[in-house]
Amino acid sequence: MELEQFAFVLLRRGPRAYEFSEDEVGRLQEQHLAHLAEMSARGKLVAAGPFSDQPDESLRGFCIYATGLEEARALASQDPSVRAGRMAADVMTWWTEKGSVSFNRG
Repeated sequence: MELEQFAFVLLRRGPRAYEFSEDEVGRLQEQHLAHLAEMSARGKLVAAGPFSDQPDESLRGFCIYATGLEEARALASQDPSVRAGRMAADVMTWWTEKGSVSFNRG
């Protein structure tokens, strides 16, 4: 079986998650979404989205990057919500059977 790899980013509640006002959270969320849109437009991000109904409320969402691990780590660290400490990013390699998943890469 031939495998392909993606960089998987698990977004968690960050160390400063509760330190922001409602207005600051709104601003950070807008910047977070703009960052993801830019990464998608650049062909770096192939999928992203928030979680719901998760048993652990500290889990916020995930991203799948079509990059190597170190580049994904660098890109995730540039997310305004991660930089602010509202979110934290766990970055790892995800392996799957080649062709078993596809992403619309515009």
